[in-house]
Amino acid sequence: MRRFLLFLALWLGTCWGVVGALLAPLVPGGWGAVAALFVVTAAPLALIIMGRRGGRTPGAAARVWLLRPFVYAQLLLPVAALAGLLGAFGGAPFGMSGAAGRWAMSIAAGAFALLALSGYVGSRRLVSTDVVVRWDDLPPALDGLRVVQISDTHVGPQTSRRYLARLARLVAAARPDLVVVTGDLVDDHAADVARYAAALGDLSAPLGVFAVPGNHDVYAGWAEVRERLRALPLTVLVNEWRWVEYRPGHDPASPGAARAPVRFVLLGTGDPAGRRGGGDAAPDLERAFRGVPPDAFVVALAHNPALWPALAQRGARLTLSGHTHWGQLAIPGLGWSLASPFNAHAMGGYVEGDAVLYVHPGSNYWGIPFRLGTPPEVAVIELRRGASR
Repeated sequence: MRRFLLFLALWLGTCWGVVGALLAPLVPGGWGAVAALFVVTAAPLALIIMGRRGGRTPGAAARVWLLRPFVYAQLLLPVAALAGLLGAFGGAPFGMSGAAGRWAMSIAAGAFALLALSGYVGSRRLVSTDVVVRWDDLPPALDGLRVVQISDTHVGPQTSRRYLARLARLVAAARPDLVVVTGDLVDDHAADVARYAAALGDLSAPLGVFAVPGNHDVYAGWAEVRERLRALPLTVLVNEWRWVEYRPGHDPASPGAARAPVRFVLLGTGDPAGRRGGGDAAPDLERAFRGVPPDAFVVALAHNPALWPALAQRGARLTLSGHTHWGQLAIPGLGWSLASPFNAHAMGGYVEGDAVLYVHPGSNYWGIPFRLGTPPEVAVIELRRGASR
């Protein structure tokens, strides 16, 4: 913590030093006004830390009018400082370093505001995406199974109830055989489970609703989060598996005759964040696969896609993940997202041998309402028998 605070002090001091040097000569109060602006934009951090240590759960007003402005301010600060510094250097040969720096900062702030507004609009553009996954050896009776996946809902008091109602309607409209929630159900506090229950607790499907923990569920206090989730009509899988029996509809080749039911394994993991004091939330793949028949078709749920290689090696044919949000900023046509430099499997679908991974972009946002190029999603995953994936 001491090292982090030292880094933070150096970072803020450098950025505010540049901004202050450009603004102080013009604003009333000079450096005093700049110092006051620094205090106003940085004070929420102290309140957040004190609230955390006191075990207090921030309400909607605190998250919207305290946390969000703090995040926006901290994102804008280095952008403004860098633009101002470049502008000042560019204007120095003409004796206009101050004016050029201030103009550059103004342009950067305007562009930042436009980007933030576009990202806010993108965060409200909930979509339903069809994902078809094929295997040559898929059990014939599983052909056509529909798994609806939501992920990273990050529900809290700041989350729009109207938005969550749209999410629930899209899930129901997809006519799922099975619904899965791949982690980060709540924002950052165990009390947020009540909001999740009110908005999404009634999700249903013939084969059930299943969930696994994400890192934010761990940060919220996994023991309490799991206890609260037990009151909902969903099954939480943490390093364990269940047989799921699927009874498909009529076989088109034999009108009037129902196809025989088939069983597959649905397996859920813990999350790597659980390794740091998360109790039973840490991943334990040996335990998770214990007793799984070697010839079973395994669908795995793992919040963090970093677990996929190990899951595939142990026989998981389809792994559904989330976590990355696709960086909340992506260019899908180039296969790039803000999460790509930090994750080997950051977005969309991946295939290795007969194992398939789908990394969900998330059904909401975290931090600030911002998404560009990667709208929040309800994924409708259909299993099909065939050659291409």
